[in-house]
Amino acid sequence: MIKITFPDGSNKKFKECSGLDIANSISEGLGREAVAIEVDGVVQDLNIDITKNAKIRIITFKDKEGVEVFRHSSAHLMAAAINKLFPKAKFWVGPAVEEGFYYDIDVDKLSSEDFEKIEAEMKNIVKEKHIFVREELTKKKALEMFKGDKYKQAIINDSEDNFLSIYKTGDFIDLCRGPHVPHTGKLKSFKLTKLAGAYWKGDNKNKMLTRIYGISFPDKKMLKEHLHILEEAKKRDHKLLGKQLDLFSFHDEAPGFPFFHDKGTHIWNKLIEFMRKEMLKRGYKESKTPIILNKSLWIQSGHWDHYKENMYFTKIDKEDFAVKPMNCPGNLLVYKNSLHSYKELPLRMGEFGLVHRHELSGVLNGLFRVRNFTQDDAHLFCTEEQMEDEIVGLIEFIDFIYKTYGFEYHIELSTKPEKAMGSQEIWDKAETSLKNALEKKKVDYVLNEGDGAFYGPKIDFHLKDSLNRTWQCGTIQVDFSMPEKFNLEYDGQDGKKHKPVMLHRAIYGSVERFLGMLIEHYAGKFPMWLSPVQVKILTVADRFNDYAEKVSNEFRDKGLLVEIDDRSESINKKVRDAQMMKVNYILVVGEKEIKDNTVTVRNRDNEVLGAKNYKEFLKELIKEIDGFR
Repeated sequence: MIKITFPDGSNKKFKECSGLDIANSISEGLGREAVAIEVDGVVQDLNIDITKNAKIRIITFKDKEGVEVFRHSSAHLMAAAINKLFPKAKFWVGPAVEEGFYYDIDVDKLSSEDFEKIEAEMKNIVKEKHIFVREELTKKKALEMFKGDKYKQAIINDSEDNFLSIYKTGDFIDLCRGPHVPHTGKLKSFKLTKLAGAYWKGDNKNKMLTRIYGISFPDKKMLKEHLHILEEAKKRDHKLLGKQLDLFSFHDEAPGFPFFHDKGTHIWNKLIEFMRKEMLKRGYKESKTPIILNKSLWIQSGHWDHYKENMYFTKIDKEDFAVKPMNCPGNLLVYKNSLHSYKELPLRMGEFGLVHRHELSGVLNGLFRVRNFTQDDAHLFCTEEQMEDEIVGLIEFIDFIYKTYGFEYHIELSTKPEKAMGSQEIWDKAETSLKNALEKKKVDYVLNEGDGAFYGPKIDFHLKDSLNRTWQCGTIQVDFSMPEKFNLEYDGQDGKKHKPVMLHRAIYGSVERFLGMLIEHYAGKFPMWLSPVQVKILTVADRFNDYAEKVSNEFRDKGLLVEIDDRSESINKKVRDAQMMKVNYILVVGEKEIKDNTVTVRNRDNEVLGAKNYKEFLKELIKEIDGFR
């Protein structure tokens, strides 16, 4: 008999059993919903035999890991269908991603017009309930099995493992770590969504592969709701609105690196100004650290061992340097530059730091996934006694910022991962401080065991936008390891040297990504204080241009952002164009307005507000943006 311990601490005796047996023993409903099982912290196939005492968690689609398993399995389902319809196709990789799943395929003459027949074949495979069969092979045997397949040969040769696993789904076989759902019958509702090109290994010197994206859910209702959201999201796509509103652009000369135009730069600056003002209220100092730093610093911080594949490198005076992917090490040097006393703590140091991270070309997505971005980082140095209060203060700060932008959110607490720096005692202290702060604020949270950063546990804030989509943005991380690694100290009240606790926090996360979210959340209709064009004055004819200029100058003198449209176009066309540009207020001026010192006002939703004395209307506008100037 073996003892199985459940997440609530209860346990039950079993003979040797599978994860599915355990799920069914709890309830038939859970057995139907289960997609995988976590055994002693590792997510595995549900049909795995458990032969010794273990702590388990049944994984369903409601869990983050469950969604990933479900959609990665869906990628294999799609590949199995393509493999049958296009027997000469060669497959590279097929991961689950934020927007669903995809597979990169070397295949001729496959287009989006083939989606219907691929989906039909996928449905046949679902009906046949093909089991996902896992098998482990030696490297040598794997090379023999995939002889003649340069894509699989590359994966095998690059692997440092002596054994590799494959999964068989009917006639389709692929190298894969897994895990997967028990059988294809679980994958009932899916939709192929788009087709794109992706260079093999993300290198534009290599062959362009066909990338097919899809989305999947356990039932048709969830799929239908998601497809509705996708249709709404198309109207709000920040990439399209960014172009329409002249906010930013991307260019082949710098793939994955955004170019901000005047209007986009205005909003970007407003986001920074607002955050900076709120930081000053809360006693923050601000620093600015270099973008390029010596290799020795990244070795010391641990990033060289844990994050190297995401970094860019260069040589200066024959020495290795790295472009920073994070701001923390630079701020550690700033702290270390001076002697510190307990009287200074807590010390709150903020930085709007430009970082660079290497992302594969296939995952680049407008402002949501770029290769350089600005983090609104802060590093708080405090005593262990101050730690909880500082975390509470950060939770309150983040709550204020998100509510200002109109976001709801939920919180997730992530604990020690498998690969981590520091002792268990240190991790226990850090995790306890985060839990206590959340409980003190009476905040509900989801626990993600083993999902923390390599240097400490964290709280993540997941924002819900106007389409009920969620985005991970803010984070609070407790770090005992970096102060140890960098030998940070402060003079304690007892006259001895002590090590501070370091808290990492970001609220926007990435300013660029947050801006992309705001564009879609507001559908481009920014509130007055953020808007790059708050007022547009339309002249009925050229003879009214002087009056328009007079009104415009008075508005500008009070800090309003105003444009004049004096083109020789009809007033109806000018109004439509202003509405397309999401201008907050559209003012029409003509003979009557000059005579009465008024402007005829309408908003961007075509609601006519009528004639208003322009000086009185100016006061209304100033009142609308008060508190954000």
